[in-house]
This record gives sequence, structure tokens and C-alpha cells, in this order.
Amino acid sequence: MSDEQTDTGTGWPQPAGPARPGGPAGEPDPRPDAPDPDELSPLAPQGEPAEPESGDEPAVEPVDDGATVDLSAVSRSGEPAESSDGLAEPVGESTPAVGGRSRLSAAGVMIVALLVLLGFTLVVQLKTTSKDPTLAATRQEDLVRILSDLDARESRLQQDIRALEDSQRQLQSGEQGRQAALDEATRRADELGILAGTLPAVGPGLTVQFDSGAKPITANRVLDAVQELRGAGAEAMQISGGDRATVRIIASTYFLDGDNGSLVVEGRRLTGPYTITVIGDPATMRTALNIPGGVVASVRGGGGNVTFGEREVAEVSALHVPIKLEHARPVS
Repeated sequence: MSDEQTDTGTGWPQPAGPARPGGPAGEPDPRPDAPDPDELSPLAPQGEPAEPESGDEPAVEPVDDGATVDLSAVSRSGEPAESSDGLAEPVGESTPAVGGRSRLSAAGVMIVALLVLLGFTLVVQLKTTSKDPTLAATRQEDLVRILSDLDARESRLQQDIRALEDSQRQLQSGEQGRQAALDEATRRADELGILAGTLPAVGPGLTVQFDSGAKPITANRVLDAVQELRGAGAEAMQISGGDRATVRIIASTYFLDGDNGSLVVEGRRLTGPYTITVIGDPATMRTALNIPGGVVASVRGGGGNVTFGEREVAEVSALHVPIKLEHARPVS
């Protein structure tokens, strides 16, 4: 050590200069406010400082009290350098700094993602509310009332629909009932019209012709034939004379004997031969006239003859004038 440098006990050479008050180098300063000599360089290592690599100058960092710190102990690769006694010294706060930057980056990404999501939600809400500015400016209480009114209106409309459907079913059912009643009334009216002689009729039946012999065909023989035919199921009848005059036979029809073997039916004079056209079952009616001692036997016993002719379609076209009732009324 040269005369210009003194040993301070810290391991670092101290330039020559005026001596500190209190005594020679290495002795404590007797002043009560004098700093501790160990506090002058608290970062100084206990051994010899590491030698810097060739071509590199040791990096120093100024300290508050004028002492310098050798940073060459930190290697270029970022790993801690070994001290003179072979123990690795910590690098300092470099590693926590890197972790802090990583955590900061993840938090920043999360914040950005939340901001983007918030912006998207605001845009969608703005587009939705911009379609109806009236509803957008409406209070929540008013919106609840509007929704309640819509629900009540829907309920009323559903009730109206059900009522209309019930009315439709009733009308259809009533229409069907009325149509069925009308059809039945029409059928009944047709039947009564045929029985009353006010309507013509066609159907399977017979023609029965009476030819006189030595004795003329009397009204009683014709009336017996009509009664037998009715009893055998005749539904409509008419009688014709030789002069082609025709009279409809109904329940009130009467027969009288006329002059010269003629026959008076319903006040109309008919001459023989007489032909009765009847609608009904041909076999049954023919059997009824041919019973022993019946119409055919009586006519043939008087010298006359009865001729039958079956018809697939027999036509009773003569009509009777409707009877005007003066006293009878239907029972209600």
C-alpha cells in the first residue's frame, strides 16, 4: 500500500486526504455524533472482491454515503455468482420482478376481455331499445301494467274463440237435426199424400180386371176386392172403366150400382170391364183374392171372370181432390 492510500478496514482503498477527526486511521471517532465506521460501507463483502473479466470494467452503483457496490458478481446469464468462499449469493429482486410482470399481463388481458363483453352487451341493448323508443322511455311499472293488460286480452280472446267454437258445433248439430226432421216430415207427407190420394205413386203391383158374365159386376163385389187388397198390404189403388175413366181409391171412396150394369165411384159413372191397378206385394195380394169363397170365387160363380197381371212398375196416377176438414183438428 502506498503512502497516498490508507486502510479503512472495509477492504476498499481510501484516497489520501485530511484525516477524520478523532485520531489515526482504524481508531473510533471520539465524537458522540460520529457515524459507525461499519455503516460507511454496509454492502461491502467480507472477503476479497471478485475479479472482473478481462475487457470488462466492474459495474459500480453509487451509495448514499459515498461507498460503491460491485455488481459484477451477477453473471450475464442472470444466475447468482459464487462468492470467494464458494457460496452462491442471491441475485436480488430480479426474479420477483419478472413474476410481477406476468401477473400484470394476465390481469390486463382479463380486464380487456371484460371491457369488450361490456361493450357488446351495451350495443345489443341499444339496438333492442332503439326499435321502440316509446317502450324504451317507459317506466318499469308501466311495462308491467302493459304486460298484464296483454295477458288479460289474450285470455279474453281465448274465451271468445272457445265460445264461437261451441256455437259452431251447436249450429251444426241443430242444422243436422233440422235437416233430419225436415227429411222425416217430407217422407211422412209423401206417405200421407199417397194414402190421401193427393200424390201419384209408382211401384211393384198388380192389375186386376173384372169381366162380367150373365150377371153384371156389382158394387159389392168391387168393394170386397178393394177390402181384400187393403188387407193384403195395398198402398195405392185406382179403378178404371171401359170408357177409360179413372178414379183414385182412398179410405173414403164409396161404390154404387148404376144403370145398365154401370158402376158409380165417388159420384162418377164407370162402365165395364173394370180394372183395378194396385201397388203392393203382387204375390200376397193375388193370394188374398184367390182364397176359397173369396172375390174370385164369387165373380166366377156369377158367370164372370177375374184376370191378374203382375207389374214390376205399376203406376197410380189418378188424384183425389183434397178433403177440406171442417171439424177435425190435430191433437197438440
